[in-house]
Amino acid sequence: MTNIHLPASGLAEDILENYKEEQKDVHLVTFNLGEEYGVPISQVQEIVRVGGITMVPNSPSYMEGVINLRGRVLSVLNLRKRLGLSDKVASNASRIIVTEVGSKVIGLLVDAVSHVIKIPSESVEAPPEEVLEIDTDYITGVGKIKERLIILLDLEKLLKREKIEISEVEAGPHPGGDDGKDQ
Repeated sequence: MTNIHLPASGLAEDILENYKEEQKDVHLVTFNLGEEYGVPISQVQEIVRVGGITMVPNSPSYMEGVINLRGRVLSVLNLRKRLGLSDKVASNASRIIVTEVGSKVIGLLVDAVSHVIKIPSESVEAPPEEVLEIDTDYITGVGKIKERLIILLDLEKLLKREKIEISEVEAGPHPGGDDGKDQ
């Protein structure tokens, strides 16, 4: 039996750090975009091969288009373009990771899916302050496995910007000033 000694302040918060449960593993789907990235497996519905992507006119440059996934139309975001990386032509290894964040389901086009892994949470470090800018707040940490580094992404923060931009487009005036009324 372990004896617990209360600190002089009498505050339990002062000693809780010493008795917290062991941290759990982080479950990730990792993928390649020149470097290795990871997203929580809980946000991934499935991984599909790249098929016929239909381009949508006037969509943002990082929006690859839409696909028909078993009767459901799904937007596909080119993750390379969204993260500001150099563009690359899709290959046989390219995949679409179908993700669910909140009530939004969206496909992420990646170069290749690497692994489904779990790493100890103590192997995840906060990203260095030097790489965190206003537009990179979606990077939640860096996972270390032996010599590998995996950049962890927060899909909610990454996709939040798309919701804002989409709502601005929908609320904007119609092209050419046409208000829809016949003259």
